[in-house]
Amino acid sequence: MARSPVGSGATSPRLTVDARPSRGAEHRHWRLSVLLEPYLYLSPALVLIALVMFVPLIVGLSYAFQNIAILNPFKTGFVGLANFETLLFGDRIFWRSLGNTIWWTTGSLAFQFFLGLGLALLLNRPFAGRRLVQAVVFLPWAVPTFLSGLTFAWLFNPVIGPLPHWMTAIGMLGEPYNILGDPDLAMWGPITANVWFGIPFFAITLLAALQAIPNELYEAAAIDGASAWQGFIKVTLPFLAPMIAITVLLRTIWISNFADLVVVMTGGGPANATQILPSYIFTTAYKKLDFGYASAIATVLLLLLFLYAAILIQMRKRLPDTT
Repeated sequence: MARSPVGSGATSPRLTVDARPSRGAEHRHWRLSVLLEPYLYLSPALVLIALVMFVPLIVGLSYAFQNIAILNPFKTGFVGLANFETLLFGDRIFWRSLGNTIWWTTGSLAFQFFLGLGLALLLNRPFAGRRLVQAVVFLPWAVPTFLSGLTFAWLFNPVIGPLPHWMTAIGMLGEPYNILGDPDLAMWGPITANVWFGIPFFAITLLAALQAIPNELYEAAAIDGASAWQGFIKVTLPFLAPMIAITVLLRTIWISNFADLVVVMTGGGPANATQILPSYIFTTAYKKLDFGYASAIATVLLLLLFLYAAILIQMRKRLPDTT
C-alpha cells in the first residue's frame, strides 16, 4: 500500500475547532451576570435580614414544639403539639386574651383612623398656624410608648390624676375612682393612650395621599354640581382607598403586637380584664419563664395575623386602580 511522501505538496484534511464560545453562550452568560449583579450588591443586607429576622423566627417557632421552662429544667425536650393542645383546649386565659386582643385592636384602630382622617382633611386646607398645628399633631408619635403609658396611668389615677374628676363632673362617673382597676372599664385606659399615640400615623399618611389628588378633579366635580359630601365620596375616598387599605393593614398588625401600654398601665389586670395576647406572651415568657408555651401563643398570633393580612391583600386587589 503506497504512502504519500512527506515532503509532497499534498495536504491531509484537518478538523478545525473554534475555541471561542458561541454568541448564544456569551449572551446567556451576559444575561446571567445582569440578573445576579443586583443580588450581589444586596447580599450584605439580605444576610443581615436573614440573621436578624428569619433565624430568630425559625428558632422561635421551634420553641413552640418544645418544653422550655426555666423553672423546670429537667423536663425539657420535644413535646410535639402538646403546647397547642393545652393552649386551645385547656387555657381559659388564652381565649379571654384573644377576645381582649380583638377589642383592643378594633377599638384603637377605629378611633385612630377616623380621628387621623379628620386631622388629615383639616391639615389639607390652608389656614393660619397650620404648621404649628402639624407639629402638635405629630408630637405623640415621637413620645416613647413607655412614657406615654406612665403619663396616662397618672391621668387616670383618682388621687392625683384629673380624668376621673372631669368624668365625674360631666356625669360619666358617679364618683372619682380608679378606672384602671375596674374590670368593666379598665381596657378603655390603654385604648385611650393608644389612640393618642397612633393618630399621627394615619394623619401623616392620609395627608400625603390627599395632597396627591389633582385639584382638577374637585373643580370638575364642582362644575357638575357635586356637593362637598359628594366630592368626598366620589373623588376623595376612591383615591384614598389604596392608602387606607395598606395603612389599616399595617396598623392592625402593629396594634395586635403592641403590649407596651397594657403592660405599663395595667399589667394585664385586673383579673386578666386587659390581658391581650402580646402581654400574655410577655407574662408567660418573662414572669413564668415558660418560653415553650409563650412561643406557642406567639405562633397562634402569627397565624391569625397572617390570615388577616392575606384576606386584606385580596380585598385590596379588588379595589379599582386610580393611578
